[in-house]
Amino acid sequence: MEPARSIIDRLGGPNKVAEIAGVHRTRVSNWARNKESGGTGGVIPFKHVPALLAAAKGIGIDLSADDFLPRRETAA
Repeated sequence: MEPARSIIDRLGGPNKVAEIAGVHRTRVSNWARNKESGGTGGVIPFKHVPALLAAAKGIGIDLSADDFLPRRETAA
């Protein structure tokens, strides 16, 4: 689920993101799960955003606060 899945992938996967955020890997995996399955529906909790942004900057990945905002689905 987006945007969590893309951010997790860009930062090196669940294990790396868990290390950055100071949480267990399963917590990170839940960010990319839908709410019906016990996840956050693709939303990364705000309290982790500053650490993830700093880590991205430190390794040269272009990531901004806007990347953490859920995108509305548009009708085609």
